Amino acid sequence: MDFRLELVQVPVSDVDRALAFYTEKAGFVLDHDHDVGGGIRFVQLTPPGSAASIAIGEGLSGMTPGSVEGLQLVVSDIEEAHAELADRGVPVSEVQDFPWGRFVFFADPDGNGWAVQQIVQA
Repeated sequence: MDFRLELVQVPVSDVDRALAFYTEKAGFVLDHDHDVGGGIRFVQLTPPGSAASIAIGEGLSGMTPGSVEGLQLVVSDIEEAHAELADRGVPVSEVQDFPWGRFVFFADPDGNGWAVQQIVQA
């Protein structure tokens, strides 16, 4: 039996602002944007090449916007990822080297925190 993590909710205060950030700046693909009624809007976005997606929207969760930390993307080239994010206008940290990998960090407009990691081969 496989248990695949495929969707993580990310709480935001302004869905349209977050949608623009994730598609135009972070480069995520918009999979769905549906107003299902009853005050619920479901937006699903997927990072390029990822099997997992995020959900933003209205009426999905009681989490405080900006309260998610530790979301992590893995890339093969951290320098290229840094350049792409910076070129798209994402306020991204400088590349940081740790024994367990090379990282850059950024946050969405609400402050939800992302790490981008290049795994270092021992």
